[in-house]
Amino acid sequence: MSLARSGSPAMNLLSVQRPVERACYAVGVVLIASGLLHLGMFALDPRPWLGPLSWRKPVTFGLSFGLTLITITWIASYLRLPDQARNWLLGLFAADCVLEVSGITLQAWRHVPSHFNTSTPTNSVVAFSLAAGGALLILTLGLLAVTAFRRRIDAARSMELALRAGFALLIAGLGSGVAMIVRGTTLTRSGHITAAYDTGGYLKLFHAVTLHAVLVLPLLAWWLSRTDTTESRRTTIVAVATTGYALAAAAALAVALITS
Repeated sequence: MSLARSGSPAMNLLSVQRPVERACYAVGVVLIASGLLHLGMFALDPRPWLGPLSWRKPVTFGLSFGLTLITITWIASYLRLPDQARNWLLGLFAADCVLEVSGITLQAWRHVPSHFNTSTPTNSVVAFSLAAGGALLILTLGLLAVTAFRRRIDAARSMELALRAGFALLIAGLGSGVAMIVRGTTLTRSGHITAAYDTGGYLKLFHAVTLHAVLVLPLLAWWLSRTDTTESRRTTIVAVATTGYALAAAAALAVALITS
């Protein structure tokens, strides 16, 4: 059974050795390009930036999912996983990212809402596909998080701390996504469709902040590893950054709850 390559914190961020990683990086770049393309569409097509019918969603989903896929592929290289498990987890995650972005993008081009929209058979298929994709997202990222917390990490202490803190905040972000879907679905089923679109995304700021901790904190640890700072000092810096990030996330959550 083959396990991960050495996860030295000094490893090159762009180092790619496995076919599944090369594929995931390529898909991530395509998704980011899709987000940028639709940013151009926003400039050409005078739709409002906010609201369920704007170009904002394919822009933010393309950029966010593309960046997240690249991030998860990179940080998974630090986790000691059998090659078959790595291939399945990253492959499923990449496919799920494509599914989510494609569904959002399709509905934007059809000029109809993507979430909570079951008004026609086609819209129902897209909505349920996005919901199923969300469940798969939680499953794959949850399994990677469990692996990280089971001390199966090939990295220095500073990177180990960054990875675990990043995954913890990521799971919190996924939880907020579930909460928004539940709220929007409940309002839609009770006939309050306008309220679902107006308030269903009440945790968007917290969701965005926490999801990308899994990039920010490991990237900080990786950068510190390329300096002359001692490992003890690097760990302290990452710990302080983690505390600050958690406080920022808590503030975003408090604001969301107060204003919702």
